[in-house]
Amino acid sequence: MSSVIKILPEQLCNKIAAGEVVERPSSVVKELVENSLDAGARSIRIDIEGGGKRLLRVSDDGCGMVQDDALMCLERHATSKISTDDDLFHLSSFGFRGEALPSIASVSRLTLKSCASEAQGGVELYAEGGQVKRVVETGMPRGTIIEIRSLFFNTPARRKFLRRDETELAHVQDVVLKLALSSPQTQFRLYHNDRLLIDTPASKDLAERIASLLGRATSRELLQLESQGSDNLSIAGYLSRPDCSRSTGSAVYTFINGRYIRDKVVQHAIREGYRTLLPKGRYPVTVLFISLDPTQVDVNVHPTKHEVRFREQSRIHDFIASSIARRMSPSDWVARAATDAVGETGQDEDLSSAPPTPPHAPAMPVSSPEGLWVGEQLASYRPRIGTSESKASSVVSGASVDSFSPAPVASLEPVAVDCVELPPAEASPGFFASLQVLGQYSNSYILCQHEGDLLLIDQHAAHERIRFEELKGQFFSGCLSSQALLFPQIIEMSPADAELLGRHLTSLLRLGLEIEPFGGNAFAIKSVPALHIEEDVERLVRDLIDDISTQGASFLVEEAIESTLMLMACHGVVRARQPLSEVQIRALLGAMDAVDFNSHCPHGRPVQVRLSSREIEKMFKRT
Repeated sequence: MSSVIKILPEQLCNKIAAGEVVERPSSVVKELVENSLDAGARSIRIDIEGGGKRLLRVSDDGCGMVQDDALMCLERHATSKISTDDDLFHLSSFGFRGEALPSIASVSRLTLKSCASEAQGGVELYAEGGQVKRVVETGMPRGTIIEIRSLFFNTPARRKFLRRDETELAHVQDVVLKLALSSPQTQFRLYHNDRLLIDTPASKDLAERIASLLGRATSRELLQLESQGSDNLSIAGYLSRPDCSRSTGSAVYTFINGRYIRDKVVQHAIREGYRTLLPKGRYPVTVLFISLDPTQVDVNVHPTKHEVRFREQSRIHDFIASSIARRMSPSDWVARAATDAVGETGQDEDLSSAPPTPPHAPAMPVSSPEGLWVGEQLASYRPRIGTSESKASSVVSGASVDSFSPAPVASLEPVAVDCVELPPAEASPGFFASLQVLGQYSNSYILCQHEGDLLLIDQHAAHERIRFEELKGQFFSGCLSSQALLFPQIIEMSPADAELLGRHLTSLLRLGLEIEPFGGNAFAIKSVPALHIEEDVERLVRDLIDDISTQGASFLVEEAIESTLMLMACHGVVRARQPLSEVQIRALLGAMDAVDFNSHCPHGRPVQVRLSSREIEKMFKRT
């Protein structure tokens, strides 16, 4: 009987590898540009035609190759990036498996020109369908040029899956944008049909690269983040304020040791950092670089290397989420006025010298004649609210929401305000406490003035955030209280899930879930969180285990508890169309300075909206 198992021909192996590595023209651009970056290029030019289906050319000024290396790079698993087993766990380069070039060459007509030293000249080779057809010497400057024509010419079935030129071009632009963000020190230029689409000069400043790629208006809404953890774990980059969000997660750019990734753990951690700050279905704009020991992450789990596997998923997740939450919690950026977009002011800001938090100077200084004129006219029509003599100095707290009933404006005695504590007088009051209060609009919004700008504060959203933070602090001050079930519920788990659940029983107990082994793969659920967050207890536990297996920890209970706390907070606070006295307004503003995340309510709605003096002047045609 003849053997039925055979070794596949090398050419067929290359085509199989191409199916994993080369999905579309953008995949080719990614692999070639990453090779250019590994070669130390400081200038990279990408030329494409027909969305990349007709032509793809990547030119760089990297170290180049001699003739022997140029021929060797088209062989499978030929690479200069690794040489021993240990190198696989200390990867610092983009490409290391030696599959990209032979895979691309097997499904295209490839021309490679490279020169390692201008004194010795360069080499040019031509390959078709993976077979080298021609090798000649050529003169060229130091660097490498790789030209790909007729992609998938010998695999028509694969070519049929390519989309319109515009669609393929969009994918190429997205890849170049991500690579350009990861390497601001390198110049990138992208041409399509000889039309320049992307031109980013080399810069040492990430903020300048973000401004050139994502737009200066977007860059002004970003806050700088720098956080250092243990064991060489750190995160740095920029993230948007909650009011600068997107309807999709396409503007979330995350990098691990300089490599762009699309990882579930990291994405979930970012959402956790913005929890209660963004409405459901909204996503932030982030450009975050996570650095950690290469031995703590495996980047070789997917052919495209977009997915990674962390050795300690829970630690990485918690570090990212807590770093973002800490950056958001001070809300120091709330006090900064919004800056006009570039073009309206006629001036371009130099982001390379910008401070960590983008500048938001008022469009019109308060000391300007126009600003004083507005303030004087306003004062002549109505008395100011919130002058120094109107500030109550005692602490008010602890009554019901009915205590928000209107009080005479002339009365400056402290009144009880539900869950709002007026802090003692300080030498330097917080942002909200220092605002000049003008009054109420429609008994729903508090009108304030700050540095010449007009602020509208949603009294219900503001008090809702205060109440929510108070409830949350009380509830999570210790272990969550449990509610015993009348009859323990028995659940059967798979062996893998049973082992995972057994290792996390203590952690689940801290969340109010008391679960005990019941023999074999069975467990007895004896208590649930007192808030009764889930009627189907078995479903809750199974979802928790799925969450733990995916993220390394579970956040479903916290999310469900916070949802309940939001509901409780919403029903115990100041409502819209409820008149407030001067002291009540002052108490509300003072309490806002005492809580974190005071820019948004727990549901992600903004607490305050700012209208600059320039915007108001435009309304009245004064500019």
